[in-house]
Amino acid sequence: MNKHYIAVDIGASSGRLMLANLENGKMTLTEIHRFKNGFKQVAGHDRWDIDHLGAEIIAGLAKVKQAGIDEVTLGIDTWAVDYVLVDEAGYKLANPISYRDCRTKDAISELTAKISKEEIYRKTGIQFQEFNTLYQLYREDQALLKQAAKIMLIPDYLGYMLTGKAVTEVTNASTTQMLNLRAGLFDSQLLNELNLQADKFAPLVDAGTYLGPIKAELRSKYDLPQVRVVTVASHDTASAVVGTPAVDDNWAFLSSGTWSLLGAELKVPENGPQAYQANYTNEWGAYGTYRFLKNIMGMWMVQCIAKEYQGRYSFSQLAQLASQVEPCQQFIDVNDDRFLNPPSMIEALQAYCHEHGQKVPQSPGELVMAVYSNLALYYADQLSQLGQILGKQLTTLNIVGGGSNVALLNQLTADLAGIKVIAGPSEATAVGNILVAMITDGELADLPAARKLVRDSFALKTYQPKHDYAQALVGYQHFKEELR
Repeated sequence: MNKHYIAVDIGASSGRLMLANLENGKMTLTEIHRFKNGFKQVAGHDRWDIDHLGAEIIAGLAKVKQAGIDEVTLGIDTWAVDYVLVDEAGYKLANPISYRDCRTKDAISELTAKISKEEIYRKTGIQFQEFNTLYQLYREDQALLKQAAKIMLIPDYLGYMLTGKAVTEVTNASTTQMLNLRAGLFDSQLLNELNLQADKFAPLVDAGTYLGPIKAELRSKYDLPQVRVVTVASHDTASAVVGTPAVDDNWAFLSSGTWSLLGAELKVPENGPQAYQANYTNEWGAYGTYRFLKNIMGMWMVQCIAKEYQGRYSFSQLAQLASQVEPCQQFIDVNDDRFLNPPSMIEALQAYCHEHGQKVPQSPGELVMAVYSNLALYYADQLSQLGQILGKQLTTLNIVGGGSNVALLNQLTADLAGIKVIAGPSEATAVGNILVAMITDGELADLPAARKLVRDSFALKTYQPKHDYAQALVGYQHFKEELR
């Protein structure tokens, strides 16, 4: 009898439960439950409703049982860096604050006045972003922090809600900027700066660790199937990279969703001076790998534009409108902090262009093309830098995630970077989540076998460079130099 797998995959705007199994040497994947997610202003901060997420996982599992499935293996992945404070009795002290909250403003400069950026990077290999857990904990309410028996990252807390077992999975824990690359543990000096002890965190475990069965009381109360919970690569990007259909050693990945995560998979971390200057990160991956990557603002910008038009345009309609606009008419640093969580993304884009003497986009198509053009420019610029840091020629860019469906952006990226782009699967995060569970269950031998299964199971689309935008890329690189 085929084993059934559930990927709980939760992003900043939505979550879903994906059902999968193996049939005739291919993975079948079906969405069984979808729900909304988002943060709201509560008690002066942008907070996630973590109980809502737990309830939706239960609701999805009830649907699994109603579909006649009595036994599943389940893994959970979510976004990174955010956490829940849990008291001695195992209850949350408050809903977790979102990484987009403004409380960490200037936290990097304050903390690095005590321990230098160079030292933090040497220890952790993690890029500097004000929303990293290190700076969130630096700004955490100290009275609340003292009450906490445990600090749990979001996917670990959801697993704890289901099983009662607390762990800290390393692919997500590395994003905190608190793990020491060499020791493989939370760094004692960084913990001292936060007045924390390592035992505030549950034990570190690797992706592919059996967590435990779902609580019996949950099964009986909600009529759920038997659920075997596996701690997969719980950071969504780590799962997406596992689900990338890569073949050789000269590939880069772009996990394209709310964020764009562009980088390469390494066996040994790269935290030398060049990587530090470029602000590249060494997040831990599954099976002894490292995700050497750069965070780029991503589809968040288009999501915000669509929201401001109040549902008048679908994402595909916005892409169609953008395709009628000449690309690269303005240069925009999409990683400018003003785009992180502005009251109006449209006004933020227009103000940026006005301030920098750029053509100001007005129509929906112009606005979206401005975003797509500058995302592609940023990708091309970073691919060049990535190849220089790693000392090799990158020949293929694997784009996975929801953004892999945006043909216009994929072609612009191939053109500007002069690289072959392979797009898909769009559900790489859920796929990678399930692949780790399958390896843990013995259905797949290892990571190469898992990636072959991806290539065999999902339709992939290839984009070759068609247009020469070399002049635009040079202009963009000069613009970025001027900003520095």
